[in-house]
Amino acid sequence: MIACLFLWSVSSLIIIVVWATSPDMKGASQCRTDLQNLTEKHEEARVLSSKIKQALEEMVEEGHTNQTRQLMNMERFLKRLGKTNVSLADCHQESVILGVNITVLEKEIEMHKEIEANLTSEITLHQEHIKFLQDNLTRTSHKWESCEALYSAAESQQIAAESQAKDCESNKQYLQKQLQMCKVNHHSEPVNGGVAAPQSCILALSVVLFVSLHLIT
Repeated sequence: MIACLFLWSVSSLIIIVVWATSPDMKGASQCRTDLQNLTEKHEEARVLSSKIKQALEEMVEEGHTNQTRQLMNMERFLKRLGKTNVSLADCHQESVILGVNITVLEKEIEMHKEIEANLTSEITLHQEHIKFLQDNLTRTSHKWESCEALYSAAESQQIAAESQAKDCESNKQYLQKQLQMCKVNHHSEPVNGGVAAPQSCILALSVVLFVSLHLIT
């Protein structure tokens, strides 16, 4: 744009010079008037060219500023893009790690399920064994109660037997005393009463023996 204005100014000056040296000479006043007009136009063109040049320079400066700003923005964008790419790479790596961890956790879950199934089976077996032991304990308890009852009965029978044994011992001692008395009486009785005394002793011994047998049974 500046070059065009410069060419336009030079062309105007050439036209003025050519017109001034033309063979068809005009009047001096007309020439001065035309020259003044051309000078004014040239000045206007120069001022306009200066303004345009200044405007263009400002536009160029603004363009440089905008370009610098855009370059800075682009650099920031590229940095952000680089960080985003790094973040995406990190996210991808984390995703891979999480995938591996999920696989490991799934395997651990399956293993724990198997362990749980095994423990459930063992618990069932233990429960059955506990039930079996409880049944045995119940039967053993009943047997123990029966044994205690039998022991109590045997103890009672033993006490009764001991009591009967004491009674028998007393009867035995009594019979021995009676027998001794009969012997003494047999030796001390006269000859005439010798038959009656043994008979009475035998009768007394028979009664005592009958009572003793009755007590024993």
